[in-house]
Amino acid sequence: MTKTFSRTLALALGLALALGSSALAMQAASAKDLLVVDLVSEPSSLDPHKQWNPDSYYVYRNIFDNLVTRDDDGQIVPQIATDWTNTSDTEFVFTIRDDVTFHDGERLTAEDVAFSITRIIDPAFGSPQLGQFNKIVSAEATGEYEVTLKTDGAYPVLLAQLVKLSIVPKHVVEEVGDDAFNASPVGSGPYKFANWQRGVSVRLDRNDEYWGDKGPFASAEFRAVPDAATRVANLQAGETDLAVTIDSDLAAQIEGSGSAKALSVLTERIGYLKLNPQRGPLDDKRVRQAVAQAIDKEGIVEGILGGYDEPLAQMATPSHFGFVEGIETYPYDPEAAKALIEEAGVAGQTISFATSPTFDQRIVQAIAQMVSDAGLVAEIELTDMATYLQRVQSEPAEQPYLAFGRWSCACQDVDGVLHSLLHSSSSWSSLTDERIDGLLDEARNTLDQDARLDAYRQVSEFVAEEVPLVPLYQAAIIYGAANGLDWQPTANESMFLNRMSWSD
Repeated sequence: MTKTFSRTLALALGLALALGSSALAMQAASAKDLLVVDLVSEPSSLDPHKQWNPDSYYVYRNIFDNLVTRDDDGQIVPQIATDWTNTSDTEFVFTIRDDVTFHDGERLTAEDVAFSITRIIDPAFGSPQLGQFNKIVSAEATGEYEVTLKTDGAYPVLLAQLVKLSIVPKHVVEEVGDDAFNASPVGSGPYKFANWQRGVSVRLDRNDEYWGDKGPFASAEFRAVPDAATRVANLQAGETDLAVTIDSDLAAQIEGSGSAKALSVLTERIGYLKLNPQRGPLDDKRVRQAVAQAIDKEGIVEGILGGYDEPLAQMATPSHFGFVEGIETYPYDPEAAKALIEEAGVAGQTISFATSPTFDQRIVQAIAQMVSDAGLVAEIELTDMATYLQRVQSEPAEQPYLAFGRWSCACQDVDGVLHSLLHSSSSWSSLTDERIDGLLDEARNTLDQDARLDAYRQVSEFVAEEVPLVPLYQAAIIYGAANGLDWQPTANESMFLNRMSWSD
């Protein structure tokens, strides 16, 4: 089977967009030279292969180009790769651009692409993204601007996963090492790394030699501001141009102020509660069921999230391939939850509940109270994002009893959710179940869509019955923005500075 992406249309569209956006960029740059963005936390890493969390991604995605990307409509389009051919079920050949240079002036070649893929799939490297790429067995530069990628069997979501693969310069990484590269990353993207004041901010400067659409701002500063109210206050005072992770109450405050606006979009991100079946008392299914029945999803969505979000019964949204109709979960029933906790003999037992300031603590506190009302004592342990990620990716027996999370694979395929959170080979998983491993492997090793859907249906039914996870809601993300910022948020939560503009 051979499928070739047509380069002609993509280049024509790219030229038209470039002409239009260049004019916007020139106008915007004269209006505003510095864009200030308030994040929740500072990036845990600027090496794009070392981390996968929103505050890191917001920053490093502007420093690096990826092999392919998604446009604002969610379609996969060229970036470093101009076209690709699926020469067999297990082999892709990519043609890459011949006009891209890294920020140090060196040309980006097929060797850099092959190096980047090889780096992220090396288990010894320890990328937290490994589970999304471990079907790739090799990447080889088969020409100066050609890369041949081979997979272990058919891999139906390869392109969707490659949307997240950033290209790093082989010569820089090999010369300075991983730690130094993280401290001062070099990419080929529309913005260059300028400086990183740890715990304070990261500053990027526009790459005026960028091959694609230039950024409209001469510089951008990403600041760590953990408190959401402070992020909004900064926005209203004109100290910030864009603030992330705003809740519905603060969104209403912003809209009422007249000095800024709220921007929102329903994403493919899933809010969920992770339970650790490796640790007692959660090794008892009755206790896990009780936790599920103690949680009022509708109450969280309507009472806390302001109705922006949608309750979920499975670890998939309607925008994912692998979403299946008819999945039924344990109904909200606090009295039944109490009875199960009593029956299991664990009433009053304390269990840790891991979270980070990145998450909406109103939800965390509500869940903790609901679980505690059922008879367990959910003790919230709030740590910075880097510590939280380290804990939830540790050995299964050492992972927290409970952990709140909001997961997005940015791939619109449930493989990027279920495999990462449930397969025993994943650092994110605390589950060990051969049947589930087999179903997840089957689903990512066939191009038969019906077979994939059947496997995912069985996995979703297992989650509903055995409760290693409690799906909570399809998350809407709300940003606060200065009135002069023109930007449309997307479902994959990317923050591309060169897709923004400014108008006074």
